[in-house]
Amino acid sequence: MKKRILALVMTALMVLSLAACGSNTKQTSNDTASTKGGKDVITVGFSQVGAESDWRTANTESMKSTFSEANGYELIFDDAQQKQENQIAAIRNFIQQEVDYIVLAPVTETGWDTVLKEAKDAGIPVIIVDRMVDVSDDSLYTAWVGSNFELEGKKSAAWLDAYLKAAGKDKDEVNIVDIQGTIGASAQIGRTKGLEDAVAAHSNWKLLSKTSGEFTQAKGQEVMESMLKQFGDKIDVVYCENDNEAFGAIDAIEAAGYKVGLDGDMIVMSFDCTKAGLTDTLSGKISQNTECNPLHGPRVEEIIKSLESGQTVDKKKYVDEVIFSFDDSVKSLSIDGTDYPVTKLTQEILDKRAY
Repeated sequence: MKKRILALVMTALMVLSLAACGSNTKQTSNDTASTKGGKDVITVGFSQVGAESDWRTANTESMKSTFSEANGYELIFDDAQQKQENQIAAIRNFIQQEVDYIVLAPVTETGWDTVLKEAKDAGIPVIIVDRMVDVSDDSLYTAWVGSNFELEGKKSAAWLDAYLKAAGKDKDEVNIVDIQGTIGASAQIGRTKGLEDAVAAHSNWKLLSKTSGEFTQAKGQEVMESMLKQFGDKIDVVYCENDNEAFGAIDAIEAAGYKVGLDGDMIVMSFDCTKAGLTDTLSGKISQNTECNPLHGPRVEEIIKSLESGQTVDKKKYVDEVIFSFDDSVKSLSIDGTDYPVTKLTQEILDKRAY
């Protein structure tokens, strides 16, 4: 923003200089380095968590395609490789480069006060996407857009409850293992809480174990292998906090000689609804999948456009998301007085999936 103001001042001075000299010469070249095709270029610094999952890849692509040169932006992209210290360094680098906006997809919720205050002092708006930040002063960031992760967890647990009732198994003992996401990430916190609250509300549900799979397929497989060695066929439900963990868990379960699915030995549940995840949902390997939409690029651009025009933006904005299942035994869920439809996945729906 500072660069654009400086460019406009320089342009005005040049015009005044030409007028004072009585010049009749027409200008045929660009006057500033911050304009292309006569339009201001908005510089956006984006610190991304990394590339740990299919969801994250789709999220990165959405940001890159939105904040392109053709759309009037200069995007400075930084891959933090799942390390908060890398993100803090990236934000400080963005501040030094005097970007117009900083976009942050934080690794974890805490530890951001100092660097975000530096951005605020520099007059650079910060937009948080996906995971939330836990700061002492909400004015340290301008806006947040993402998913309601605790509601996602509630949806998944409510589906399990409804499915067991439909199958006549609601009185049976249900042993669950939770392959958690990256500990301290908003998605992990919300999805874990959704499950734990449901377990506490059901005397016949037992959470045998919860261990982080770090949102990756390799770690998800490793964790599942360990859980199988410890609990074996006692496990009824595998609650994976993203699709990539589910892929790894399924590989481990099948390698151990068990069958996944509603008619198998273990039910696998997941989050994100990536195309690969929904492919396994259509086949029945994943019994239920709760959407977490990664296409935040246009949403962030909408915030930036509003700020550019001087409008006030919502501090927090949740994304509407859906629930998919392998079968149609559960058609809707009621959570805290709100009804949410459950969609039986079809090939037609899968074919239309954008990510």
